[in-house]
Amino acid sequence: MSVVQAGSILFDRERTLRKAADLTRDAARRGAKLIVFPEAFVGGYPKGLDFGARVGSRTSEGREQFRVYYENAMEVPGACCDALGGLARDHSVDLVMGVVERDGGTLYCTVLFFAPDGSLRGKHRKLMPTASERLVWGFGDGSTLPVFETPVGRVGAVICWENYMPLLRMAMYGKGIELYCAPTVDDRETWLPTMRHIALEGRCFVLSACQYLRRADCPPAYALAHALEADAVLIAGGSVIVSPLGQVLAGPHRGGEGVLTAELDFGDLARGKYDLDVTGHYARPDVFRLIVDESRKSAVVRMVEEEN
Repeated sequence: MSVVQAGSILFDRERTLRKAADLTRDAARRGAKLIVFPEAFVGGYPKGLDFGARVGSRTSEGREQFRVYYENAMEVPGACCDALGGLARDHSVDLVMGVVERDGGTLYCTVLFFAPDGSLRGKHRKLMPTASERLVWGFGDGSTLPVFETPVGRVGAVICWENYMPLLRMAMYGKGIELYCAPTVDDRETWLPTMRHIALEGRCFVLSACQYLRRADCPPAYALAHALEADAVLIAGGSVIVSPLGQVLAGPHRGGEGVLTAELDFGDLARGKYDLDVTGHYARPDVFRLIVDESRKSAVVRMVEEEN
């Protein structure tokens, strides 16, 4: 299994797709059957931008900045989605890809799951964008909380700070997740203990892919250009693969882009749950229960009255 640590080419979707193709090829050559990319890889994570927003006001420059960001997002389904499915098909891999999804007038931070035949298994939309992310990303709902049965195991994804939502983690554990994908842009030292905790708590493999982004790789119009040196690092990486018993199998990787690969011993799933299964023998449903609403929420519901 592989996690990719790399940065988007901000505001340039087509070049980012070509970069994704190169990185997928690299990981596949290493023998990976599952390849995980970072949060918002296609579409970009615009770290440091405020899109001209202040309490009670927006600027015309910020609106234009959002227009560019919006136009570099992708529709699902759509041509870019087909291109990503083609990568999975060409290399016979399960591909987990962080994207910025455009749906109507709203953008979502989304993870797409592609099967080795290139088909789209489904998607997960980030439930809770963090802080200023809410300026540019909408909220997902319970209808996109999948865990998929795949040839390599039961795969699902929880994005960045969603991993600090205990009830969301519990929902994933309840679905029997084995390969817990955590696409992120959190490059702090605290991310590694978080990933190890989740692996131990859920007794699952955790595969966390983080972006690595330098100021030099950003377009000249990027708003931070005046404030940072050309060689400044905006997102420093920290991608990691962790076993169900908390052992770090690969990473954390820092200091540049790269692909981390690890051989997984699936016997560790049973070995781990021998003494801790948080939705099984270590649960207390007589005391605690989690109810998950997985219905799709729509702002407009059309009801047709039946004629007598």
